[in-house]
Amino acid sequence: MAGSEDKTERGGIQVIARAAAILRAMKDAPSGLSLGQIAERTGLPRSTVQRITGALAAERLLMSSPKGGGLRLGPELGALAEAARYNVVERCRPILTQLTQETGETADLSVLRDGSMVFLDQVPGLHRLRTVSSVGEVFPLASTANGRACMAMMSDMDARAQVEAELGRADPGAVEAALAGVQAARRTGLGEDLDEHTPGISALGIAFREWGGDLHAISVPIPSMRFETSREAVTAALARAKEKIAALDIAQVG
Repeated sequence: MAGSEDKTERGGIQVIARAAAILRAMKDAPSGLSLGQIAERTGLPRSTVQRITGALAAERLLMSSPKGGGLRLGPELGALAEAARYNVVERCRPILTQLTQETGETADLSVLRDGSMVFLDQVPGLHRLRTVSSVGEVFPLASTANGRACMAMMSDMDARAQVEAELGRADPGAVEAALAGVQAARRTGLGEDLDEHTPGISALGIAFREWGGDLHAISVPIPSMRFETSREAVTAALARAKEKIAALDIAQVG
């Protein structure tokens, strides 16, 4: 009897793993995939793909593509993603607050979306002269501390693709300079923006990949006039923030 239960449990775990593999394959195909394409990308038998995608569609996790491309991710995943995003904001808020208390500087939380960094939350700094951005504001990747920290968690190929999409290939010097910033962030675990995105403002940032796959960053923008005197304290505070994120077990930290 126990052996039968163990076999059933293993079978259930296998189905979940296969369903997750199918959903991940669909993530990179917004226009949809056919059953054959899904089978090819996941290495699963077509009959298995057909059975699992049918169950996922019944739960609105997949849907038929309106362009006739087979199947695509369904609306229920959007609702789950929003819930997960709120959870990240809620759980990171104490970390942002602690960062501001320790450094006196503004602390930001952002997420990588469609080739840009979108601000999700912010705790304003305590200094009279401070940097403030609006929640929902969109920043580029190539010239920002949070963007570089996130790209440092990508492969070289993906990071280059992001930079070239943002800057274009016409100026290879600018592309290589941005990628050098990504490489520096990969070595140190810390993205830097030294007066590059906004004159008069510099920043440091760390990145983490939430278990759902989204890349997030926590960054500290600082008026450049006091950046060098603040750098050491902010670097240490961000290292502690990274440890706290890891302890929360909501993400893989960079």
